[in-house]
Amino acid sequence: MASMIQAQTTSVILQQRSKVSSLHTPTLFFSEQRTFRCSNIRPVRYMKKKPIIVAAISEELDMVKIKTEEVMAKTKLRAALTVRRKHKEDIKDAIANNLEAFSAMIGRHVVLELISTQIDPKTRKPMRSGEVAIKDWCEKRNRNKGEHVVYAVEFMVDPAFGEPGAMTVLNRHQREFFLESIVVEGHGVKWGPIHFACNSWIQSEKDLATKRIFFSNKPYLPSETPHGLKELREKELSDLRGDGTGVRKMSDRIYDYATYNDLGNPDKGLEFVRPVLGGEKLPYPRRCRTGQPSTDTNMYAESRVEKPHPIYVPRDEAFEELKQGAFSAGRLRAVLHTLIPSLIANISADTHNFQGFHHIDNLYKEGLKLKLGLQEHLFKKIPFVQKIQESSEGMLRYDTPRILSKDKFAWLRDDEFARQTVAGINPVNIERVKVFPPMSQLDPAVYGPPESAITEEHITCHLNGLTVQQAMDEGKLFMLDYHDIYLPFVDRINAMDGRKSYGTRTIFFLGPHGTLKPIAIELGLPPSKPGGPRPSTVLTPPCDATSNWLWMLAKAHVSSNDAGVHQLVNHWLRTHAAMEPFILAAHRQLSAMHPVYKLLHPHMRYTLEINALARQSLINAEGVIESCFTPGPCCMEMSAVYYRQFWRFDQESLPADLIHRGVAIEDPTKPHGLRLLIEDYPYANDGLLLWSEIQTWVDSYVSLYYPDAARVRSDTELQSWYHESVHVGHADLRNAPWWPSLSTPADLASILSTIIWLASAQHAALNFGQYPLGGYVPSRPPLLRRLLPDENTNEYAEFLADPHRFFLSAMPGVLEATKFMAVVDTLSTHSPDEEYLGEDWTKNAVVWTSDKRAVRLQREFAASVSRAEHEISKWNSDPAKRNRCGAGVLPYELLAPSSSPGVTCRGVPNSISI
Repeated sequence: MASMIQAQTTSVILQQRSKVSSLHTPTLFFSEQRTFRCSNIRPVRYMKKKPIIVAAISEELDMVKIKTEEVMAKTKLRAALTVRRKHKEDIKDAIANNLEAFSAMIGRHVVLELISTQIDPKTRKPMRSGEVAIKDWCEKRNRNKGEHVVYAVEFMVDPAFGEPGAMTVLNRHQREFFLESIVVEGHGVKWGPIHFACNSWIQSEKDLATKRIFFSNKPYLPSETPHGLKELREKELSDLRGDGTGVRKMSDRIYDYATYNDLGNPDKGLEFVRPVLGGEKLPYPRRCRTGQPSTDTNMYAESRVEKPHPIYVPRDEAFEELKQGAFSAGRLRAVLHTLIPSLIANISADTHNFQGFHHIDNLYKEGLKLKLGLQEHLFKKIPFVQKIQESSEGMLRYDTPRILSKDKFAWLRDDEFARQTVAGINPVNIERVKVFPPMSQLDPAVYGPPESAITEEHITCHLNGLTVQQAMDEGKLFMLDYHDIYLPFVDRINAMDGRKSYGTRTIFFLGPHGTLKPIAIELGLPPSKPGGPRPSTVLTPPCDATSNWLWMLAKAHVSSNDAGVHQLVNHWLRTHAAMEPFILAAHRQLSAMHPVYKLLHPHMRYTLEINALARQSLINAEGVIESCFTPGPCCMEMSAVYYRQFWRFDQESLPADLIHRGVAIEDPTKPHGLRLLIEDYPYANDGLLLWSEIQTWVDSYVSLYYPDAARVRSDTELQSWYHESVHVGHADLRNAPWWPSLSTPADLASILSTIIWLASAQHAALNFGQYPLGGYVPSRPPLLRRLLPDENTNEYAEFLADPHRFFLSAMPGVLEATKFMAVVDTLSTHSPDEEYLGEDWTKNAVVWTSDKRAVRLQREFAASVSRAEHEISKWNSDPAKRNRCGAGVLPYELLAPSSSPGVTCRGVPNSISI
């Protein structure tokens, strides 16, 4: 390097001499304001005669010498930036490329500056490298046609610059670009290559005037932050928080809170009015603020961003291109914007009902005839839609749900109905019966006597010789109790056209082979007047043809209740909605340098985007959920009531949940410290395996940075994150006594383990079986249209005359069924760019942390998850485990960690990404 500088210096000197020798007038090198003093020359400003130029030459040579010495004293650092290209570029991109080329010609470049961890002792400010521009941006991009383009720049810094800790990036081009990573290295420095894991969109200066800040992957607690980075750390978090005002632009990176006041659209009419979720009346978690103005007719309702217009999430939370192609811009958008309108247009009143079970089967065999017309080309984006004839009409054919693949008629059996409670799409509601008869917690002054209508006489004959008390004492009686969550809404539901419901309870008996069987179903209605007796019907296993069809209808109502609670409570509320405040608070309060942020970051991916899309098209007024599920317009209100009455963060860990439901008891002799009362409980068996590995990994990671309670309590960012998650994100429940404290490393590890469990395994268990296990509507109807027939009406005669047709008329119609099937097929799909629990993070292109201890622990976690997957595979082949192995029995794979893309009924992504 020194030889290069000397050569450059020689060249400069020669150029200076050449310039000097060519001078004819002193005014070319003497300015009016400059005076030189030499021993033999008087000070001059202007000379008529040719001046003596020795002094000038000497000065110029001295200046060059000083500059040369300064340059030779500098240290050269080299930075390599990896920029990800778009997979597909359209005409807009081509135009933008030309604009960028023009911008580069007039000096508008991407500008970088390196910032040290050290403070300059003279200025008391962080040491900076000075700005460097990337001048070969367009040339390199045009030459490189691959997925990535790598740009190199050089910085000349003072030898005392120290270790680089941050990099600023200013984009003076016309459009954003995706910066994946930066690596900085230098020759002869004491530190090795420094990695910056950026993974961020860099907005154009016209959209974001300030410089973007990226920190190295070295983790720092707030109290350990190098002096050179402290101010930047605080500034970055301040920028992400914003000021809480204004309408958010799609290019913004601001994380803030709002209530769910955008689900309805009162400007469209009274039927689109929905209550605000969040506040004293209907408590609910907070969602990401968009800042949209209020509606014209209701100042408390936010105006909606209707499809197909994009709804705001912070720019880095949006789906990446591969995910968009597989989901947002492909499957879901095609389903919502193309398929569903076509279904509505094609299914008329005279074809509204399924005419027989063969009609349903034809959806998988022959398909549903649709008139495609001009929208035909859009259907090619929907993988499960198969065009089987080239004409103006096409056939919409669904994939056969996996639940039918091994035994087409399994859904008719009681044992399969019971098996689904422990190995189905919603295996988290089965609970032990501790009091008999079961008791309601609803206000008896409104809903009547609390006792269940199920009596000992109903079930004693099904207990294998045990009394009810003996069965309870031995842990043999279990229950699905959807009475209290549904009953307050039943009158409103039943007043709607084409929607009927009960508040249900189902009692199960655990047999000697470890399998459950249903022994009683209660179908309850609200009292006709407050505090009066509740009309309830109790059904027991059938003994003849008539009771068999009534029993099938009763099971259908239980399954419909189960489908609603699964979607509105367990899936949406307890994973999607409850996680969002923790994610918002993490971005607002935890620096990217914080070790807890580094741990949580993979488990926050895409969640804000999928939740925003849900508000836009799924959980909104007359959206897919309201259209396809029995509660209809009551759906989200029901979700909010559950949140107010039953949701508790301290019971969201798997062990706490199992103990709370009474299906497990603490037992230190067991591998996970729990003894399951239902030993063959696939969700719990597999879940405890993954929970244990998550907990071990988190405990070990936390211990690296928090050796004692004082370190936890003094961490200002950590305490701010948890406080804001509770007091702002879950503000309506902030005073609840059950919130865990955050005072010790054990507290922190427990809170983080619960969050990671909910984002990964819990969500996977509740999401990816929706179509494989619930895509056959008769086995799990999301919506029911008829109550059981009353013996004193003509309806009962209709039922007796044709129970088959009566049963199908109670099922969802063709439109509701096909719409539901299309959406849950999409929601059960794994994206090609999915990131799974237990993947080795060191295999990523960007190094997530420079802490080698943490890297080693994460590799150990990856290995342990791989071993857990092998164990799950062995259990699925064990004939002794009858809830997951046997003739016509599906293996339980929802918690098998890995998956290929598509609908596979397995796979545990790191985050709630769909």
